[in-house]
Amino acid sequence: MDVTVFGGTGKIGRLVVRRLLDEGHRVTALVRSPEKLALESDRLEVIVAQLDDEPAIRKAVDGADAVISALGPAVDPFLRSGPLTAAMRTIVAAMHEAGVRRLVALSTVSVPDPRDRPSLVERLVPAGIGFLIPGALEEVQGMAEAVTTSDLDWTLARMFAPIDIPSNGTLRAGFLGRDDVGTPMARTDVAAFLVDQLTDDRFVGAAPAISN
Repeated sequence: MDVTVFGGTGKIGRLVVRRLLDEGHRVTALVRSPEKLALESDRLEVIVAQLDDEPAIRKAVDGADAVISALGPAVDPFLRSGPLTAAMRTIVAAMHEAGVRRLVALSTVSVPDPRDRPSLVERLVPAGIGFLIPGALEEVQGMAEAVTTSDLDWTLARMFAPIDIPSNGTLRAGFLGRDDVGTPMARTDVAAFLVDQLTDDRFVGAAPAISN
C-alpha cells in the first residue's frame, strides 16, 4: 500500500514509519525536522514542510491508499491550541480532494466514544487534563472532532499513557467500561495497532481505547 504518515518524527510516529517499511509498504512522510526521522529506504519519500503548508499536505496525500496520523500536542501547560486541529482539517480536506478514504489517527482517552461506559475516574480524566494542560486537551479534542466528522473511513485509536517498554504480545482494544481495556501501553504496540487498522475494518467509524 501507499501510506501517508503525519507526525512521523514523534516517538510513536517513527515506530509507525518503521513498521510500515518493514511490512513492505511505500511511505510518504510529511515532517518538519527530517533529521529526527532517522530512517532511509527506497520506499520512503520525505516531504519537508510545516503543518500549515496546505499545498505540501495535498501533495503528501495525493496518490495514497491510506493516511495515518500520529500527530499529538506537547505536554506543555502553556501550549497554544489550534495548529494541530487546523492541520487535521486540512488533511481531511486533502483526502476528500484526492479520493483517499482510509484515515487512522492517534488520540487519547480524554476523547469519549458513545459506546463507552466510563467509570467516575475515567470521566474525571479530561477534567484533570484540561486543568493541567488545557491547550493540549483542546488540540486532542479538536483533532478528534475533525476526524470523526470527516465522512471518511476513519478509526481513532485512543491511548492512555504510552511508555517505552517491550511488546508483550498482548493487545486489547474496546470501549471504556464495556471491554477489558487497561492502562499500560507499549509505544511499539500503539504503532502496531495503527498500522494493523489498514487491513482491519472492525473499528471503522469507531474510537477504541487500546492497551496491553
